[in-house]
Amino acid sequence: MWRTEAITTATIAGYGRHLLDVASATPEHLLATIDVALPHLDLRVRVPEGTLADAVRTAFVPWGDKASKPSRRAEITVLDPTVGDTPDPLGWGSAPYVPHEISRSLSQVGLQGSLFHDLRFWQFHDLATGQGVQLMAGPDSFPPWEPGAPLRAFLHWEYAAQGRRMTHAGTLGREGRGVLLAGAGGSGKSGTVLAGLLHGLSSVGDDYVLVDLSENRVCAFPIFTTLKQDERGARRLHLDRLLGSRELNWQGKVQFRTSDIEADIARDGLSIGAILLPKVGADATSVHVASRSEAMLGLAPSAVYQMPGERESGFRFFSRLVSMLPAYRLELGPDPEEIAAVLWQFMDELAS
Repeated sequence: MWRTEAITTATIAGYGRHLLDVASATPEHLLATIDVALPHLDLRVRVPEGTLADAVRTAFVPWGDKASKPSRRAEITVLDPTVGDTPDPLGWGSAPYVPHEISRSLSQVGLQGSLFHDLRFWQFHDLATGQGVQLMAGPDSFPPWEPGAPLRAFLHWEYAAQGRRMTHAGTLGREGRGVLLAGAGGSGKSGTVLAGLLHGLSSVGDDYVLVDLSENRVCAFPIFTTLKQDERGARRLHLDRLLGSRELNWQGKVQFRTSDIEADIARDGLSIGAILLPKVGADATSVHVASRSEAMLGLAPSAVYQMPGERESGFRFFSRLVSMLPAYRLELGPDPEEIAAVLWQFMDELAS
């Protein structure tokens, strides 16, 4: 039946189980097996050789605390119709695709899932077993952001079940302590992270980081090695001297890895002491006290929107996060060196 029918809310759970069965039956010799050690998670990825396999090998920051036993183990299988007996992915039916209704329907049978409609790009995950499947229409039929942050949805589901959260934010720190940088696209997060990294500060991520609120403190851990910067910011930071000429990514940004600029990655994580809300356009860089509502607006909407499912638990998580930390507006001047100097001084005061 799955070869001929479009998927609906009533059939999506059965389709998810079917694809998980297809994944488990796919012979090992058809796929590369890549093991990745992440904070609180051992991840095994079974994926055809190609762009995504290369991304899985290079996009993750190896977990720094080798002595820490992971809380979970997960195995994700990436498939497309060129692999064995993998079927073509089905499309969605004519009814509206309502994400929170889909999440509720799947959760009733112990599944999580999402669909990127234009590409018929399906992701299903069984939390009880830690098994997941990603089905694509072809070897390169993935959304443009996938190589920079591969399998992001599966990591979100795994960490959300632990009470942790994949968070759309930047970070900077020193000596194990740091700040979260939150805000909508264009607010200056990436430029601020890069200014700090190029002037001696460390980070656990520029785009997506893992946030943990356990033990009544906020910690952030590294997941991805990807860094991005728009053309104007790249020129201001003189990234061409480090990276040479590069094609722009799907967002019109320069995309690269932390290793390309020899960035100082805090592999064991950062203890977070404040939320900073950057905003470009000031004549000089300065820091001002912000409200918790400003912090929530800067942090939660994009973090919840970009992670499929569990919308309510996401807002609860970020409400707790902003209640635990002071928040500040970071008015950004044009000089990267001045930005870094202000951040160094701010972190000195935060630590005292």
